[in-house]
Amino acid sequence: MAAKPTYEQGQLHLQVYDLRREARLRQARDWFQQNFKAQSIDEIERLAPTGSEKSTFVGMVLGYWEQACTLLNYGLLHEGLFFETSGEFYGVYDQIKNVLPEFREKMGDKYMMSNLEKAAKRFEAWSNKRSPGSIDKMREFMKPSSGKAKAAKG
Repeated sequence: MAAKPTYEQGQLHLQVYDLRREARLRQARDWFQQNFKAQSIDEIERLAPTGSEKSTFVGMVLGYWEQACTLLNYGLLHEGLFFETSGEFYGVYDQIKNVLPEFREKMGDKYMMSNLEKAAKRFEAWSNKRSPGSIDKMREFMKPSSGKAKAAKG
């Protein structure tokens, strides 16, 4: 069993959570979760053109979760505590993972969003060990065509 979170890790965890509640970031997270379905750079540009508010939302969401996962990957946040309480980052990664290679190539940065990706891969393994099949059920639930995700929101 992993060590318990330290007091400092718990405090930082609460600060990271508190930042998620900032009104503009909450608006960006809501928009991203409901609307970001791009599978290519061209689709991203149509969905969230450079310079638009939607592009800002994409940057805010990805930037927030990349930073949070960087803290996690450096051990400043406790992994068990983060995984038990912060599954949203995995959903964000799942929404961008197919376009990430093309995005990295276009930006010339093979490490872009790598902290989010590393944390998401560990989370998926952790989730499948802890609750087999939960990742697949989450993906099914979040499919726009299922209607379940919309019903849960309303």
